[in-house]
Order: sequence, then C-alpha cells, then structure tokens
Amino acid sequence: MASCLKGILDRYEKEGRPNLQKNIAITWIRYDNQTPSSSDGYGTGWNSNKHYYPASIVKIVYALATQIWLKKDLISDSEELRRALYEMIANSNNDATSYILDLLTGTTSGPSLNKQNFQAWKIQRQLINNWLSELAWPEIKDWNCSQKTWTEGPFGREKDFYGTKNENRNSMTSDGIARIFQSLMTHEMLAEVSSEQFIKLFHRSLDPVSRKKDLENQVDGFLGEGIPLTSKLWSKAGLMSEVRHDVAWWNAPNQNPMLAVVFTTGKELVKDQFLLPAISSELNKLAI
Repeated sequence: MASCLKGILDRYEKEGRPNLQKNIAITWIRYDNQTPSSSDGYGTGWNSNKHYYPASIVKIVYALATQIWLKKDLISDSEELRRALYEMIANSNNDATSYILDLLTGTTSGPSLNKQNFQAWKIQRQLINNWLSELAWPEIKDWNCSQKTWTEGPFGREKDFYGTKNENRNSMTSDGIARIFQSLMTHEMLAEVSSEQFIKLFHRSLDPVSRKKDLENQVDGFLGEGIPLTSKLWSKAGLMSEVRHDVAWWNAPNQNPMLAVVFTTGKELVKDQFLLPAISSELNKLAI
C-alpha cells in the first residue's frame, strides 16, 4: 500500500504539481470485513503525522465532543442542539459551529477581555483539548481544537486568542482524524444504538442530480467524486483559501469499507478540483 501510494504521488507531482509531496498528507486504511472493528483496519500514510490547519475538518471533533458531553450529562439535548449539529456537519455552517463550541466550553465571542477574565476564558476554551489529551492517543498528540471556524475571520477576544501571528490556530494530523472518524464508523467510542443516528449526519448523496442542485455538496472536488456512484459515502470536507481537505469512509459495491484522509495546502492545490477525486479513484481501484 505504501509503495502504491508513493507511486500515485510521484505521478501526480510530475503532471504539473511542484512540491506536491511536501504539501499533502494522506492516511489510507482498508478493512477486512463489511462491518469492521477498529482492529480490522490496516493501511499506510504520507506525512500523516504532520500538523495542518484543519479548516472545517475540526467540526468532526466538535460533533463527537457533543455526543461525549451528552453522555456525561455535561450539556442537555435540545432541538436547537440537533439543528446546529446538522447545519455544522451537513452544510458546514460556521455560525452553527460557533454555537456548538460556545455550548461545549461555556465561552462566548465578544470584545477583548481584561487579563484576569481572559485567562479564565482561555481555560474554559481548552476543555476540548483537555478531553483529547485524556484519550492518550498518540495520533492526536499536540493537537489544537479550540478555535471557531470563520467566514471572514476572528475579532475581539477570538482574535486575541489566535495570537499576534495566528500561532494558536487549530492544528491536526491526518492520522489523528482518521482514528477519530474510524472510532465513529466502527462504534468504538459511541455505542451502536446512540451512534447510528449521529453517523447519518455525515452521509453524502452521490446522486448527480442532487449534487447539481447543491454546489457546496462536499462531494464534487473532493474524495467522494472519485468513487463509484453506487457506493455509500460518509465524509466531511474542509476548504478555505489555504487548504483543501477531506475525510471519507466509503463502501463501494462488492468491496469492504475504506477510509481515506487527504490534507492539502497551498493556493494551487486549493484550486485543484481534480486531485482528490483522482486519488480516491486510484485507491478504490487498488482495493478491487
């Protein structure tokens, strides 16, 4: 698998993508049966422990955190919470993400705070990072999942929290988010009864007509575009001016499930709507 992945990247770099192998991270996992556990996975990676700005990929972490917080009775279930979860994952809505992060951490955005209040605010905003640290998974070591996602950018205390050089931006690895998404799809972290409905949030339609009606469908230009139309797909994309990412779990016809995470950075790769579908198409063919 490692040799095949290196061959794919060599070829695509030679096709006019200078420094592709420096600006991409991939985690690729295959499974031994149709309903795998996490122990059934085997795979390879490329720059898979390198930290990237995750853009909207961080919303997977925030969504999972809501389920853990609910399980521990740290927050209350409500119609508004369910609406926000749907908008955050299905439509990648940043306003919904802001609401979710406020709910999880007991913080709010607003004007800059004095030193004492800002210190207390920062401690609260680290609650998700603290939870991730308690998991003690080596794949998520030194992650930062404490920032909101923005359409125009942070202001006030949120900008202060980013740091003068944005040094406190969110930071994740492809191996780490692969393990988190795997834990969702295999019911490792949540019991099957409670996770089935939650997993539906990540389901993507591959129907061409539906996709044409939704130009931000998180399939076209991402991994889902490269797999057979009759596949079942669960995914979450991330796209902004600096990065194009995707996390995808799919069941192609007559094949066991596959999980792929691809992170790319740089203005040229952000505009490259061919690369991610091409990679998933190649990986899917190798599994046949």
